[in-house]
Amino acid sequence: MADQQALPREEYIEQEYFFRIYRERLLEGMPSQDVLRTIHEEILATTRLPMAVDFMRAEILHNGRISDAMARLSHYFTPFQTFVLARAEDDVSKFDQITGLLILEREAKYRADGALSAGLFVYQFECLARNRLGYSDGLAAAASDTAYDERWKKWILSLRGNLGVHELSDLVFRGSQHFLTLKARREHPIQPSTEEVPVALFDEQAGRIAKANIGRDPLYFFAALQRQLGYPQVPQPKKSIDEALPPMLERRIVKIEQRLKIVELEQKGGIDLTKFYKKEDSETPPAFDDDPRLN
Repeated sequence: MADQQALPREEYIEQEYFFRIYRERLLEGMPSQDVLRTIHEEILATTRLPMAVDFMRAEILHNGRISDAMARLSHYFTPFQTFVLARAEDDVSKFDQITGLLILEREAKYRADGALSAGLFVYQFECLARNRLGYSDGLAAAASDTAYDERWKKWILSLRGNLGVHELSDLVFRGSQHFLTLKARREHPIQPSTEEVPVALFDEQAGRIAKANIGRDPLYFFAALQRQLGYPQVPQPKKSIDEALPPMLERRIVKIEQRLKIVELEQKGGIDLTKFYKKEDSETPPAFDDDPRLN
């Protein structure tokens, strides 16, 4: 199978539309096979995406997984796109398909707008970190993207061994033009160097932001890059169902739990109602609300 190649801008525009409509119609309750069947007519026919959608629909009818089709279409979809949806379709993963499609939608938009390698990497890395998708396999998938040259691929793969020793902001700073500038000033404080300066992976501003965030929460680092450099914003993970239950549903669950406790008590020999009696003097009969003596 041929490796994935860089696609024209119109392909990424249609991919963004595809991932968005797919996500929205799943939220409406439409089955995946119906979404793929109807969306085929909406996608621009001059792109290769309609053929990919046809193949995905056939694959999902066969085994129920769209990520398997994307893996077989490695000449069109990137390994990172396939990795994200494969984790979303994993039975034991808490990562949901709606979030996965939103991640791919925003990534496709960034590519259509002319993605920078630095911005694309930061976006993919934050997706792995926020959703706990796994650094080892996730970084390997990201490094296989044709958006990165050999220097980028080597650096991304090196992170799998360096992240446990250094924080990401420190590694980004050391791979930035700002680091090279400071190093050149220390080594040649008076006369400029005539030696060829190595090309940095991250620009001067990204290096400054990275240096300022060393020792801080990595989420602050990502947010600063998004504000200052226009890097794409990563979707927030969905809250767990326990945190998002409507009040009416919570009340119903409480009532069901109470009924289950009563059933358990009955199975253990019945319910002792005497514990609920009000203790009165033995010579004084119990008084009720409608007792004439109280009027």
